[in-house]
Amino acid sequence: MEIRRATAVTEVAAAGPLFDRPVRTAWAERFLTTAGHHLFLAYEDGGSTPVGFVSGVETVHPDKDTEMFLYEPAVAESCRRRGIGRALVLRLAALARERGCHGMWVGVDAGNDVALAAYRSAGGKDDGTCTVMVWDFG
Repeated sequence: MEIRRATAVTEVAAAGPLFDRPVRTAWAERFLTTAGHHLFLAYEDGGSTPVGFVSGVETVHPDKDTEMFLYEPAVAESCRRRGIGRALVLRLAALARERGCHGMWVGVDAGNDVALAAYRSAGGKDDGTCTVMVWDFG
């Protein structure tokens, strides 16, 4: 497996089936060119089509130092449970350390056993304190 940072919209578009919705060129371009936004793609050895991705966003607050928000991971269904998710999370964590982040966090559905297993295998710990609230602005 090879993990590479996405630098072009065409790379993101090639990972289209892994995303929740169709990739929009303008949004992909904006993500890739915004400071502190990161997207890594996983490829099977010799493959040209991504089989997984992880995105992260550096967050800064006046009373906290920088931390990495693990925005979203995905692995093709046919490639799950082979360590790809773990490798992607570890790659984003390594980048977070390189960039001086004091930590990394992710919100995850309590019943998402596949994601929880990947996060735990990559060193993540459930602190037992998080409830995710959402606002949908249409």
